[in-house]
Order: sequence, then structure tokens, then C-alpha cells
Amino acid sequence: MTVLLCLLCTFTAVGEERDSLLVVFWNLENFFDYTDGGGGSSDAEFSATGPRRWTRKRFWTKCNAVAKTLLWIADREGRLPDAVGFAEIENEFVLRSLVRSTALSSFGYSYVHYDSPDPRGIDVGLIYRKDAFSVLSSRPHAVNGSTTRDILEVRLQGREKDTLNILVNHHPSKYGGSSSSARRVGAMETMRSIVENLGGRMTLAMGDFNDTPDGEAFELMEGTMVNLAEPLAARGEGTIRFEGKWELIDMFMVTPDLVQNSEMKIAYPPFIMTRDSAHSGEKPLRTYSGPRYLGGVSDHLPVVVRLGY
Repeated sequence: MTVLLCLLCTFTAVGEERDSLLVVFWNLENFFDYTDGGGGSSDAEFSATGPRRWTRKRFWTKCNAVAKTLLWIADREGRLPDAVGFAEIENEFVLRSLVRSTALSSFGYSYVHYDSPDPRGIDVGLIYRKDAFSVLSSRPHAVNGSTTRDILEVRLQGREKDTLNILVNHHPSKYGGSSSSARRVGAMETMRSIVENLGGRMTLAMGDFNDTPDGEAFELMEGTMVNLAEPLAARGEGTIRFEGKWELIDMFMVTPDLVQNSEMKIAYPPFIMTRDSAHSGEKPLRTYSGPRYLGGVSDHLPVVVRLGY
């Protein structure tokens, strides 16, 4: 509690000088509300009476851990994130709870969310600081040939009347073998089309792409966007740990006009990590291991980009 209060004191000031933007993306792994609201196939499972026993208390524990992580990132970066994209959130209630009922409520965040056709009932969403941006427009884009998560497009206007286009993605997973690759190609084709329709400028795409930067689908973005994750992947860094090895599937891509002075990194807050008992080193602490509640946040680490904007 003392650490959190210190962070709150540090970041209460608004209107600070900005020569860059700080943006975070994080897959929050099955962040459902705690009611059985008749949503997707996993909605009843993640409820107080469902097999996961996803209670109100567990929900708020996760909310507060997410807020604490973003404040930890702010402490390391010297400023609060201007925008944060999330994957695997169930609905608007999750985002509203984060920005209005946690430590983030002191910093003027608002949110953008649309329900998607994903069969499990998980969506993407964005929170942003109202003192940094206003929303010019937003819309969800259905992915070609797939009932998966929509790609969220948000056009933001800064205080100097400049604009930034943000795309929040959660592409199809590798479940399903060879057919899953075609679904990820379809998602990337959709994203490329959005970027081209935006004029190929001032666009930041973030998300869980469910593949590493050398995946087939990323070839579609050559000449359109630059993948800021490639240097990290070349060094063996990653956001998820599978059989003792890190894989980088959460990343940022930018149009060429945003490349200069832009840098991506991975955040490793110690309180969201746990020892990898099957292998050496550490890994992100999940909320559940199968049906067993562990109390962590996600099997993904958050990624951070500072844009020379």
C-alpha cells in the first residue's frame, strides 16, 4: 500500500511536457466479469457459480493488479501511459471497472470498447488519458473469413490537433493446426486494408498476433508497417513462456513516419512473475492453471512503446 501511495503522489500532476507518447499493450488472459450474463461460451465458466469460481473478490484482485502494473510501468518510464490496449477482456464493464474503481481513477482515463463476434466472448479494448487525447472516431472491423475478435480502430487527436490512429488486435490462435495460419493471414490482410484506408500514415498497430515476427502473416505488412518487435525477438526476448522458452507474440507495428525515435520494450514487473517450476527462470503468473486459482494476472507480459511522435 505504501508503494502504491507513493506512485499516486508521483503521477498526480497532469499537463506535463510531452515530446513522445507512451503506449502499453497487454493480453489480460480471460478477464471476465464475475456474473453469468449469457455472453460467449466461457461466460458461465468464469462466474461466481461456475467451475472457475470467478468471484467478485477475485475480479477486483485482478483489477487492482492491472492498475498496480501500469503504475509500476509509469514509475520506470517517468510518466503514465497515454494509452493502453488490452486483449481478452469480456466487456465494457471490465474497462469501466479499471478506469473508475482502481488507482487509475485518479488519472483521467476513459475507454473505447465494442462487443465482438468471438465465440468465447472475449474482446479487445483501449483506455486513454483524456488530458492527452480526445477521440475523433472509433469503429470495430470484422476480420476476413473468421468469427474472431474484431480489430479496434481508434482515431485520437492530441492537444496540438495532431492525430494518431491506433489499431488493437488479437489475431486467431494456433489451435486448429494448418487452418489457423490461414485465419491469421486473413486477420493481417484486414489490418493492412485498414492501414491503407487510413492513408498509411500516423498509425500504431498493437496486439497479440499469436505468432512470432518471422511468421508468414507478417510478410503481408512489408512496405506498409515496420515491426518494432523484430530486434527484441532476435535477442530471444518474449512475452509468453512455453516449455521453458520465451516467445514474442505481443508487439507493436508502426507506419514508417513513426519509426524514428520509437522503441519497444517488454515490462517485467516482479509481482506478476513466478518461478518456472518445470524449467529454470521465471514466467508470468497466470490467474488459473486449469481449474486451479493461482491469483496472477496473465500468462502474457505487457509490452511498452515510446513513440517519437
